[in-house]
Amino acid sequence: MASLCVVATVDAGEPEARTMVLRDLEPALSGPPSLGLFVNSTSPKFREFRQSSTVVVVVYLPSVAVQYRMRCSLEQLPEGLVRVSWQLRPPIPKRMDWLYEDRPQSSVIESREALLGLLHGGDPTSAPESAVGFKLVAQSVERLDLNTEDGVHDRRRYAFDGQSWHEEVLVP
Repeated sequence: MASLCVVATVDAGEPEARTMVLRDLEPALSGPPSLGLFVNSTSPKFREFRQSSTVVVVVYLPSVAVQYRMRCSLEQLPEGLVRVSWQLRPPIPKRMDWLYEDRPQSSVIESREALLGLLHGGDPTSAPESAVGFKLVAQSVERLDLNTEDGVHDRRRYAFDGQSWHEEVLVP
């Protein structure tokens, strides 16, 4: 389940959170492993990403009872990388991206049947202009281990100062 995360943002001063697919960008980018999020520019989350270039991403791994909370800045990915990554998407999400061109994400639709009817047809072969992606650049990472032998959770923060990472032990 590490490919799923909860992304927290702020919209007009109000907190927002949603589950998103966390993508591994390493095969597409050189250097250390990179994580990314792909969205559609018609989405409310795109507007929220533009309001503040910082998000919080939470990943919980239930099999080992460990949570990671990452404070990240966002860097918009090059259009070419977005187009290549878009080709790896399953057919329905590709059709959804094209549907967003006429029906923005989160807009109201008459019924589920109407939505399904709009998704019939051939598979698109290229990404719409509204498909965008962001690289997550971790500024700090908190690791919370809930599965300790002594029953006291182990909570640590790793912060990047621009040169190197520093570890701090936190009271859970």
